[in-house]
Order: sequence, then C-alpha cells, then structure tokens
Amino acid sequence: MIVLREAHADVERKLMVSVRAARPDDAHQCAPLVFASGEREFLYFLGVARERCIEFLEAAFRSRAGRFSWRRHRVAIDEYGAVTGVLALHDGRSMRWDGPSLVWMLARHFGAWGAAHMLARGLLLETELPKPSHDQILMAHCAVAEPMRGQGIFTALFRHVTTSDLRAEDADRRIVLDVLVENEAARALYERLGFVANVAARRPRSRRLPAELYSIRMSRDCRPDEITDPRE
Repeated sequence: MIVLREAHADVERKLMVSVRAARPDDAHQCAPLVFASGEREFLYFLGVARERCIEFLEAAFRSRAGRFSWRRHRVAIDEYGAVTGVLALHDGRSMRWDGPSLVWMLARHFGAWGAAHMLARGLLLETELPKPSHDQILMAHCAVAEPMRGQGIFTALFRHVTTSDLRAEDADRRIVLDVLVENEAARALYERLGFVANVAARRPRSRRLPAELYSIRMSRDCRPDEITDPRE
C-alpha cells in the first residue's frame, strides 16, 4: 500500500493507493483510461467514434494475447478498489505475435473490410510510434483518472514497475515511451522520472501523417532510482 497526500481546501488527507498486475475484470475501468492515454492516436487508427474505440479496447483488454491484453498492464487501485491509473509494458523480445493478434481482433470486431483500412492507418502510425527493439521495453497506455491527476499516482505506478516488475537482467536495457510533441506537461513529468528525448535518433516523418500525431520518443535505463518530485 502506498500513501499519497492530497491538499484540498487547506485540509490534507491521505490517499491510499496500491499497485498490482491488471486482471481481466479490470477491462471496463481500464478501457477508458487506455483510450485517454492516446485519444488522438486511437481516433486516427480506428477511425470510429470514441465510444466504439473504448468498446474495442475493453474487448481487447480481456484477451490473453496482444498489446492491449490485461497481461501487459499494471494498475493503481484506490482504497475502494477503483482503478485510478494504468500503464502497459511491452518487451521488445516478446512482441512477435502482436501483429497477427491485432489483425484477428480488428477483423472480429470491425469486419475484414474495416480492419484492412485500420491496418493501413496503423502501418503509417507505426512510422511515428515504432515497435521497441530487442534491447528495449516500451511503456505505453500511461494514464491516470482525471480527478486523481497531480497526486503522484503515475509516479507510484512507475516506481512499482522499476522496483518490482523489471528483472535484474533488464538492468542494461532501456525503457522507451512516446509522447505527443504538443503534450508538454506529460513530457515534463517523464523528464522528472529520468526520461530523455531521443530527438536526434528519429527518422523523417511521413507527409501523410497528421501533424497532430507528431511524437517524441523518450528513453531511460531500467534501473530504479530516487525520484525527487513525486507529484504527477
């Protein structure tokens, strides 16, 4: 159990937050958070309304396979059992079957014709958000419930990942993530957590990709360390 502090109306109260691996029954609470972590990207990729995006993400979260599966996610839980934050870890060495799994889920949910158009947009989006290499772990789907933001919940999630989920043999690998160029607040948070922008390493952008989806890849090592600013 992690104790965070919230100051409100000159009264400080303690927030009791625990972090655990996600479960299939978290899907209903996690799907809107996963969508919020990349709203522009999901609307572009799937090309359907917000509600249908979340419906798909909820179904995909319940699956045992793929990048949206509950098995890839960690969640922060408040004292009443509600999910307040989420993030996913994608090991670059273990994503071989993510592509076929995604094709199957899209076709099942949207039909073959709809899936084909989504996959075409997905390939273009992947030029901006590339898969992690074998020596990288991609951190994605990072989101905190809106009323709970600014209270250190994401920092608690990140600390849990670096101290509990990553193995000793991961110490020489890199954690990478992507943040929209326009999202300066998120970038500042990640910088406080030790991430550095890899601006020089990126490839030329596709002219067909909407400018609002331009992103920056950031990275840091996998070793846990002291985070001086716990607020998120």
